[in-house]
Amino acid sequence: MRVLVTGGAGYIGSITTRTLLDAGHEVVVLDTLEKGRREAVDPRATLIVGDVGDGALVGSALDGADAVMHLAGYSEVAESQADPARYFDNNVIRPRAMLAAMAQQGVECLVFSSTAAVYGEPESIPILEDAPTVPVNAYGESKLAFERELDRAAAGWGLRSVRLRYFNVAGAWPDGSLGEAHEPETHIIPRILGSIAAGERSFEVFGDDYPTRDGTCVRDYIHVCDLARAHVRAIELLHAGGPGAVCNLGNGRGFSNLEVVAACGSVTGAPIGVTFGPRRPGDPAVLVASAEKAEELLGWTPLRGDLLGMISDAWEWCQSSVR
Repeated sequence: MRVLVTGGAGYIGSITTRTLLDAGHEVVVLDTLEKGRREAVDPRATLIVGDVGDGALVGSALDGADAVMHLAGYSEVAESQADPARYFDNNVIRPRAMLAAMAQQGVECLVFSSTAAVYGEPESIPILEDAPTVPVNAYGESKLAFERELDRAAAGWGLRSVRLRYFNVAGAWPDGSLGEAHEPETHIIPRILGSIAAGERSFEVFGDDYPTRDGTCVRDYIHVCDLARAHVRAIELLHAGGPGAVCNLGNGRGFSNLEVVAACGSVTGAPIGVTFGPRRPGDPAVLVASAEKAEELLGWTPLRGDLLGMISDAWEWCQSSVR
């Protein structure tokens, strides 16, 4: 199968690209390199530098393609709250050109990188796919808006899509060759590990007054390699004629920010103190997945669900990336 991966030079995209290639598929990566890294793209893939909003370029990239994995987009909650218009332009308006090019080329299979942020403050835990979608930040709103674009494309020209609603992605390729490299970094595990690598002995946690067991946010963490495997399962399901679906991707267990700090200290052997800052705008208190639907539809279960293992892989990447 020939797959176009948008955002394939990013953290999740590069690891998903490698996983697709290892599974025997052909991959074309489309990435602006605004946030992605050219060196992260597997040399077995074809890299096209450009934007999903460029319909003509997308049409060319789709030549001979069987399916699309749409991973391109902005993904920072606080940034989305500060500039929601930019997020809607990048995550909703520009990808419409990609959908139009797919319709013109007759490419009817798409796996979409969605997010648990579409649920907002959940009414119950763990979160099921049919839970109310009431985002509390512009990032989640933009992802939900594009899911609705997919509904319109399904009704209008027969698009079949699997929307994968991620919870918190962590870890790295186990040998340290691919990992998370955002600038600036906003995700908690690489931020903690970066602080430890820099010799710092204090880390700021955002908020200590949430209605949780220790007052800090609780999140469900999923290894990036497990996430990539789910993408491959989803695209193969669609290519085989399977129906569209919405699936959560998580481990069904939640860890608080303080527990994550302690786990990073345990893995690295360098315990780190905590200071508390204000809450980040748009952060729900608890997000924990039910991933039973992914197991049922995709035959997928996490293989790397241990938090210490995720942190160990991320630490290997952190150390290798600064050498």
